[in-house]
Amino acid sequence: QAQLVESGGGLVQAGGSLRLSCAAPRTIFSNAAMGWYRQAPGKQRELVAIITSGDSTNYADSVKGRFTLSRDNAQRTVYLQMNSLKPEDTAVYYCRGELGFNVYWGQGTQVTVSS
Repeated sequence: QAQLVESGGGLVQAGGSLRLSCAAPRTIFSNAAMGWYRQAPGKQRELVAIITSGDSTNYADSVKGRFTLSRDNAQRTVYLQMNSLKPEDTAVYYCRGELGFNVYWGQGTQVTVSS
């Protein structure tokens, strides 16, 4: 099972910024659609943003204009830049890679936004 390695979570005040990173193995990164999902306590996991191998992006309405997802193919890493963070952004953020019928998940990283 391929491993996605996440980093960058933490505690930040409302209005602050964080950047999440997710590194993927060479075997999947180049052709995979990569994305971030999040799950808040008591809620279902939801899509935050996704980027295709062709660099097309899609964002949840709740993060449009505040979050930016990008990919660095040389580093095999995707980055989620999160600005103007709100308390409702508090959740465990999971990196996801999709290649054909195969889906890979990271272990999750906690993002906590204090008011």
